[in-house]
Amino acid sequence: MPVSTHISTNNLEIMKIINPATEEIIEDVPEDTLESISEKFELLKDGQALWAAVALEERIACIARFHALLDEEKDELAKTLTSEMGKPLQQSYNEINGARGRIKYFIDNSAKYLAEEWVTTEGATKEKIVYEPLGVIANISAWNYPFLVGVNVIIPALIGGNAVFYKPSEYSTLTGLHIFRLLKKAGVPENCFQTAIGKGNVGEALLQLPLNGYFFTGSYRTGKYIAEKVAPKLVPCQLELGGKDPLYVMDDIENIDNVAAAALEGVVYNNGQSCCAVERIYVQEKIYDQFVNSYVEQVKKMVVGDPMQPATEIGPLSRKEQMEFLISQINDAEDKGATVLAGGNMLNRDGYFIEPTVLVNVSHQMKIMTEESFGPVVGIQKVKDDAEAIELMQDTEYGLTAAVYSKNYERAEAIMKQVNTGTVYWNCCDRVSAGLPWSGRKHSGLGSTLSYQGIRAFVQPKAYHIRG
Repeated sequence: MPVSTHISTNNLEIMKIINPATEEIIEDVPEDTLESISEKFELLKDGQALWAAVALEERIACIARFHALLDEEKDELAKTLTSEMGKPLQQSYNEINGARGRIKYFIDNSAKYLAEEWVTTEGATKEKIVYEPLGVIANISAWNYPFLVGVNVIIPALIGGNAVFYKPSEYSTLTGLHIFRLLKKAGVPENCFQTAIGKGNVGEALLQLPLNGYFFTGSYRTGKYIAEKVAPKLVPCQLELGGKDPLYVMDDIENIDNVAAAALEGVVYNNGQSCCAVERIYVQEKIYDQFVNSYVEQVKKMVVGDPMQPATEIGPLSRKEQMEFLISQINDAEDKGATVLAGGNMLNRDGYFIEPTVLVNVSHQMKIMTEESFGPVVGIQKVKDDAEAIELMQDTEYGLTAAVYSKNYERAEAIMKQVNTGTVYWNCCDRVSAGLPWSGRKHSGLGSTLSYQGIRAFVQPKAYHIRG
């Protein structure tokens, strides 16, 4: 089972926050107990109706103050995120700025999409739609982008009048506590936003509560477990899960070096720990050798090291066990005939470091091409034409994103229309926009965040038939 069903009610458990770059303990944080979780839930139940009664404009004003505080305290926030999660410091700043951009979208657009809608205004019976909050919802969040995936749920949920029980990942706990602190400072009452601190057993406790919705970001395995566990409650359950996202390079591209650089960034950004990271690359045979040579040359120039240093491009993995997992994928590929052209090893130093890795002579008999990696590793496979590319791109249980690089949009669009993913890219990759829905298909999840659909995901419609 992905999570434990036991929570200690007698002894307070202490969670050690470890710096993945040094393996040193940053801080000891007490975990929530069954009793404290129950107390927080009662607080949220009592506060939700009061928060929903606050004018929408005032709720948005609180979020606007939170938006400003993220900028005011960005230095501390970025350093905390890098120290506990391992992403290069500039990327932590980028994440905070990106989160502020998404929050600005919600600030600017929520009133429009939450306003009551008159459907029929003439005749004996008038009709309208009103959007009401779900109630008290759980946000079981992820560690790889704690600000970005957090605000996708927290902000529209609060604006919509919900109370939020937020469980940050144990690998980004300190960042989660910063989010709680700044929301409180912005004026969001404690009785409509609370944190559940701990590991999987604390998440399990949230599944036991009679909540009005569950919003999870993480692995397919845990997402499936959550969906099955809460299904009898018949409440919304939205899942933002992983991917095995393909990138296809057509033979008509004009600058191979630029495309190789874009693909490389899509693979290794955030130390390769992105649900929409490029995880497999297909290149048409006419330009395959040139592309691989350029990609490998650029990989070998990347700086791996202390994420606090400005020159570092790749930091440590966030979780120690992920190193062995990636090495096992690489070994499986080599055993089945693949060749490692760069990387392939853990670094002989403190911290959870692995070299950026490139494999060729790969096939879909290898785990590196079919199973989610979540690290700075990739296989590059040669294809003869678009038909073979689309067949391989579709050969997956996941359906998050797919990218096509080509000079010709019509040719690329023909591919994009066929892939069964929530997002497609032409001449870009590993990108999210606040104005577009972020959704997965198949094992990549259920439901949408962002866009107007991500605003309305946290409310429920009520139909009014008015006669008189």
